Amino acid sequence: MADSAIERVETLKTGDLHDLCDAADDAIKAGGGFGWVEPPPRDVMERYWKGVLVVPERILFVARLDGVIAGSAQLVKPPRNNEAQAHAASLTTAFVAPWARGHGLARRLTQAVEAEARACGFRTLNLDVRATQEAAISLYETLGFKRWGTHPFYALVKGAPLAGHYYSKDLDQATPQDETPR
Repeated sequence: MADSAIERVETLKTGDLHDLCDAADDAIKAGGGFGWVEPPPRDVMERYWKGVLVVPERILFVARLDGVIAGSAQLVKPPRNNEAQAHAASLTTAFVAPWARGHGLARRLTQAVEAEARACGFRTLNLDVRATQEAAISLYETLGFKRWGTHPFYALVKGAPLAGHYYSKDLDQATPQDETPR
């Protein structure tokens, strides 16, 4: 059985940065690219991840499989000037590289983000996902996220419009499938 772990990351060693970029490239090529349709040049991808670490409103979590970063997710806090929505955070940039799927990493990443959101005092966790991402949709719904809307023109991929779904979860209510991530 493979060794797996979920970690909150505040700095990235060079090897971890390369692993994260490789995993993101693989996920993008497999169609789960958190906004990218084609992998960007490596220097752009590296700058993106380094940038995530310096934005105070973003908290990066990574999934490791046998010590190698295989996926990530981010908790995004609302801007400080948004008093009306200060209760709600977002889960974004969630992916697991195709070679690491089937080990429960996506579930554990989602649970880690949710646990952090609760620890930070947020009452709602929001996310959005392409309608074609059936495995992700099933996971989020199993974890108690409720779909509240669908945008028919959520994304444009290779000239074709794709629908997307919007979800939220009331963090004041426990879900039977909730468990503390390791």
